[in-house]
Amino acid sequence: MTYELYYWSGIQGRGEFVRLALEDAGADYVDVSRGPKGDEAFMAFLENRDLEQPPFAPPFLRDGDVVIAQTAAILLYLGGRHGLAPQDERKRLWVHQIQLTIADLVTETHDTHHPLGANLYYEEQKPEALRRAKHFREERIPKYLDWFERILAGNPEGDAYLVGKSASYADLSLFQVVEGLFYAFPKTMKAALVSAPRVIALRHTISERPRIRSYLGSSRRIKFNERGIFRRYVELDR
Repeated sequence: MTYELYYWSGIQGRGEFVRLALEDAGADYVDVSRGPKGDEAFMAFLENRDLEQPPFAPPFLRDGDVVIAQTAAILLYLGGRHGLAPQDERKRLWVHQIQLTIADLVTETHDTHHPLGANLYYEEQKPEALRRAKHFREERIPKYLDWFERILAGNPEGDAYLVGKSASYADLSLFQVVEGLFYAFPKTMKAALVSAPRVIALRHTISERPRIRSYLGSSRRIKFNERGIFRRYVELDR
């Protein structure tokens, strides 16, 4: 059956991690909000009170009668069905752990421009954002990149991927995070990645996967913008 992906229209957001997995797998899917009357269909599903297991927030994926929310849970589901997760249970859980840590990084990235809450505009919390972004640039980005670099270097099957000999959904997600951070913090990332050559190599490897390369060059790939998680505010990248 064709998967149905539900996420906000016009932004990459957390839905992009799911899109990358679906695109790389060559899976049939519909990005509901981007279709005819997509926003209405998305909201109708989100507000459906008859669902036995209602999602709290997008993204969520529908596969027949199965509805899964939370990015990491969706990727865990897709990974085992499309060769984007190891068959070995220990390795599969390790990939899931990496994905959950990536989710933490995504949240921290979002909070650089909305440290007080999403109910306020960026301009209403700019002093706090400047302070939060400084800590993120100087402390958190290097710490996360060092961890990913260490995982790649410590992979007993080679440093091309995070786990095992082939790409997993965690590799696709790390690619997306690096792309997003380069958009939001180009000055910081240019300096930080000097100490993370394996992360740079992984970014290139994923970008050259045939289906990913095709997707990145297509209209299906929404451009980064100042409504999503990764936002470019020059004053936050000093």
